[in-house]
Amino acid sequence: MTILHLALSADWDAARQAGEYRVSTLGRTLEQEGFIHACADHTQLNGVVQRFYRDVTEPLVLLTIDPRDLDVRLETPADSDEAFPHIYGPLPVTAVITATPYTTP
Repeated sequence: MTILHLALSADWDAARQAGEYRVSTLGRTLEQEGFIHACADHTQLNGVVQRFYRDVTEPLVLLTIDPRDLDVRLETPADSDEAFPHIYGPLPVTAVITATPYTTP
């Protein structure tokens, strides 16, 4: 099983230099949010893209993550009826299986 996270390319580049990724979502850090947002599959990702990333013009990368050694909790946000994986703690770059360029539809 893998989980997905959409990142700004610049944030991912910085994480690769630092050894860990600490961005929760657009404009919010792990420290501000308390966890890193993720998606269980491409269906969830498509919904997130439509709600939050449609107008993003900066380059994006899709991170495919192996969650085995991470503190991942399935949680249902107050404004949703579906559970999303949330990563508690920084994301080590070694847990990222692939980072591929992503273009919003």
